[in-house]
Formats: sequence, structure tokens, C-alpha cells
Amino acid sequence: MKELLEKIEAELASFKEDASLQLEKGNKAAGTRARKSSMELGKLFKEFRKVSLEESKK
Repeated sequence: MKELLEKIEAELASFKEDASLQLEKGNKAAGTRARKSSMELGKLFKEFRKVSLEESKK
């Protein structure tokens, strides 16, 4: 679970950086990367819910 949390934190940091570049500087490529990161975060959050439920049953 620790590894999953590290992946989420790294992806979230990447998303924040790219989203702010798009917002502040109008960088279209950064917007594309931010959207890709948001999709990956969705997958990681679903995985977190699954792992969290398994951990709570122990």
C-alpha cells in the first residue's frame, strides 16, 4: 500500500505542475499531460479503494 501511495503522490505532483503551466502560461502540451495524469490518477484511486478495503478486512 505504501508503494501505491508513493505512486499517487508522484502522479499528483506531476498533474499539479502541468496544470499550473497550462493555466499560467497557456502551455497546450502541459494541458495534454495534465489530462493524461488525471486519467492515471483515476486508475490509481480505484486501485487504492480496492487495496484499502482489503486492508480493512484484516
